[in-house]
Amino acid sequence: MDKIRKSLEGVYSHSSKINPHSEKKNLPETSKNKRRDFASFRRRNFNHSKSSFSQKEIFSPKDSLRIIPLGGNEEVGRNMTLFEYGKDIIILDMGLQFPEEDMPGIDYIIPNVSYLEGKEKNIRGVILSHGHLDHIGAAPLLLKKLGNPPIIGRDLTLALVKKKMEDYDKNSSQSLQTIRVKSIQDKIKLGGFEINFFDVEHSIMDAVGVIIKTPHGTIIHPGDWTMDKNPLNGEILTYTHLAKLLEPKILMLESLGAIDVRHSASGEKEMFANLEKLIVEAKGKIIIGTFSSQIKRIGHILEFAEKIGKKVALDGYSMKMNIEIAKELGYIKAHKETIISVSQVNEFPANRVIVICTGAQGEGNAVLSRIITDNHRFIKIQKNDTIIFSSSVIPGNERTIQRLKDNLYRKCDNVIHNDIMDVHTSGHCNAFDIKDILRQIKPDFFLPVYANHYMLKESARLGKEVGIPEKNIFVLDNGSQIEFKDKKATLLKEKIDTSYVMVDGLGVGDIGQVVLRDRQVLSEDGMFMITIIIDSKSKEIIGNIQVTSRGFIYVKENFDLVNETKKRVQKIVKETTSQKTSLEKKFIENSIRDKVGQFLFQKTQRRPMVLPVIIEV
Repeated sequence: MDKIRKSLEGVYSHSSKINPHSEKKNLPETSKNKRRDFASFRRRNFNHSKSSFSQKEIFSPKDSLRIIPLGGNEEVGRNMTLFEYGKDIIILDMGLQFPEEDMPGIDYIIPNVSYLEGKEKNIRGVILSHGHLDHIGAAPLLLKKLGNPPIIGRDLTLALVKKKMEDYDKNSSQSLQTIRVKSIQDKIKLGGFEINFFDVEHSIMDAVGVIIKTPHGTIIHPGDWTMDKNPLNGEILTYTHLAKLLEPKILMLESLGAIDVRHSASGEKEMFANLEKLIVEAKGKIIIGTFSSQIKRIGHILEFAEKIGKKVALDGYSMKMNIEIAKELGYIKAHKETIISVSQVNEFPANRVIVICTGAQGEGNAVLSRIITDNHRFIKIQKNDTIIFSSSVIPGNERTIQRLKDNLYRKCDNVIHNDIMDVHTSGHCNAFDIKDILRQIKPDFFLPVYANHYMLKESARLGKEVGIPEKNIFVLDNGSQIEFKDKKATLLKEKIDTSYVMVDGLGVGDIGQVVLRDRQVLSEDGMFMITIIIDSKSKEIIGNIQVTSRGFIYVKENFDLVNETKKRVQKIVKETTSQKTSLEKKFIENSIRDKVGQFLFQKTQRRPMVLPVIIEV
């Protein structure tokens, strides 16, 4: 545990109240060089030490607070928000978004930070609310691009970022400057911003809510959150203390559940009771598909399995990585006698084995998909096994997960999911929770965030229902700029560029709309390649015209279409070369592309990508 905590300390570790200009005796023991580095870091990132914001020499009366969402406000994922006060900038979250179905070949999408070009030195810090990929997944790419500003978060969040950076670029985590949030009592000064924290409930450990204090407003941002009305420890988390913060209070509330009008689902207590019952009564193997970030849930299953004498195999890279990090941090016990390798699954009676794996979203190469298709080396599904989906459906994955369930039902008689039993609790709020937290905090301004636009609109409607004036509710798009000054909010007309930055392998941002459109055409109608050899002197075609089709037609079964195409190509070449004194390949290629494309569409009502290849001899 000490090993990983020390590796996260980065620039410095701090007491519950941080004053960057405190005496040397409050700094950790370091070498003289490190002290000089730290002093330099302080000068770059902290402008003043007092908690009051009355110093006129630092902030001009013209300074205002500006909030700019770079992602997450018209989508699920890519969460990133800028806060700008004077020349100081802080960032909340650096998430990625998974590609949509019409983005073939794209691995993921990250926020566009072009607005920050030339302002890198003004970035005082990056606050990370929790360790889910839609909040930290872009950090390995963006931190480097922005000059490696310090990152602030709790231990698990920082450890996951460090691991992600090492996976992306070995040794890159050595450049991390980290500030650990040890307690919600911690106070951090970042330029003109004072940062405080508060506890939130979410589906990953070490999630934290953020309070950002400025002279023009107090921003309250829970990150992702939920409300458990029947928590395992019996203590219901409330937010009434946030109502006492200095006004105007600006609440930025994740609103993914604004369209969920069901009454609050069962909490952790009932979910764990159901999981334990299923594990005890299972006649065969238990296979639990869940998110690798569900560390608390996995830890509970490990403890229960140890109690009743069952073995647990963890499978999936992110699953094993996250649990290893949690063990090093002391969040999960070692369970050396309980955890087995997945290769040992068949060494024990089936009813004594639990497999916890990734792939509950139907990802092609994930563990659960490989088990279902009989492509897993060690795990084969039997009729009396029990398969549990202990996860929610990520928006956009509905069809994939439905196919996954259909295939599981064909192989197994005991498939359990939330539609038939509470085996998962969501980490997100519902409509009733949104109204509840709004009543507790009583914000002066309400900004629904982190969801699709229609969800944000529904959340805004809930705000009006609890009495927030409509003029104080703002539904922002990505790139919108809202300015706060003298207890007033102004939505600026100008938007900044938040267009998609797509990542494909090692390429970042080099896949634009033109390339994506070509991929879409290839995936929908295929490719039709025509290879011609032309004599440069006679301008006549030599030999046979070669036709290659991929994803359009099967050439051997479409001789008539292929032969007719060849005849048209011969005619096009003859017509185009007769008009020119020299052989112009580009002119011939464009003519073939246009005329053959029209012909193929007439015959098939499909538009393949026509690729003429002319070889001059």
